[in-house]
Amino acid sequence: MKRLYFVNGFVLLSLLAGCAARDSLLVPERTQGNATPVIVQVYAAPEIRPGDTWKVYLIAHDPDGDMRNIHASIRQPGMASHPGAFLRIAEANRERLAGYVYLNTLGIQGLNFTTLTLSIEIEDRAGYFSPPAVFPLSFNSGARQQPPPPPGLFPEKDLGPIMIILKALPDGGDPNSGEYED
Repeated sequence: MKRLYFVNGFVLLSLLAGCAARDSLLVPERTQGNATPVIVQVYAAPEIRPGDTWKVYLIAHDPDGDMRNIHASIRQPGMASHPGAFLRIAEANRERLAGYVYLNTLGIQGLNFTTLTLSIEIEDRAGYFSPPAVFPLSFNSGARQQPPPPPGLFPEKDLGPIMIILKALPDGGDPNSGEYED
């Protein structure tokens, strides 16, 4: 009988420990500060030529100094949403981040007259996210070279690539035709 109580007690403790561990995975532990990162200033050209590299400049701040990742996602009409990309923030940039992320479109055929929307958020170590900064982009083979940001506002510091591979609509398809996923 004592053995049965021991086994039941052991099983009950194991279940409780498993539930506690599972719950801790669902909610990030807030061991860092309570301040949310904020994207303070942004700049990106609204139009580029297919094959160009698109630079997206940003300045972000976190009073707690615990910024961890830059999250980027792309929404392209006529296509399913592209999976998000994560860029790790260097230890030296945990309180203030300034520079650019970039999207390389070299070698991708059929992007002319395509539009997309890039969304960028900053995540800190406590699991808080900044409000997203949203950037529309149109591809046009007749576009001029990307204009630089206003002088002295953003440093020419490479924060990393947006590792999302764009795809052109098949056969120059119309994103409004309903033939493709959205």
